Amino acid sequence: MVGNFSRKSPGLALVENGPNPPRKLGVAGQSLWNRVQSEFRILDVGGVELLMQCCEAADRIQALRAIIDQDGERIQTKHGIKSHPCLRDELAARAFVCRTLQRLGITDVAIQPIGRPGVVRDWTPEY
Repeated sequence: MVGNFSRKSPGLALVENGPNPPRKLGVAGQSLWNRVQSEFRILDVGGVELLMQCCEAADRIQALRAIIDQDGERIQTKHGIKSHPCLRDELAARAFVCRTLQRLGITDVAIQPIGRPGVVRDWTPEY
């Protein structure tokens, strides 16, 4: 059995995740950018800038979380124990990310039910 080895096999195709972010992002921001762009492929200028702001906020959240983890959620002041001041900023940034993703329409995608649709029976007994 002689094979035809003159044909070249097709090379690997590069799969594009979407456009690169317009500015440099940290780990959390780049991860969010890649996940959103791979699923929704946002290309318009306004949408890209909203997503970019959201990803920068994700980086800020990660930085604030590291500070809070290092210092603890409560700190000792001269007036007693108080909540860490970064908690308020972290919560505000998280709320911004949620609002921005909602504004982009990412959270409005309907969740598909698992399994087959149920059987609808329109039978009514005759009396």
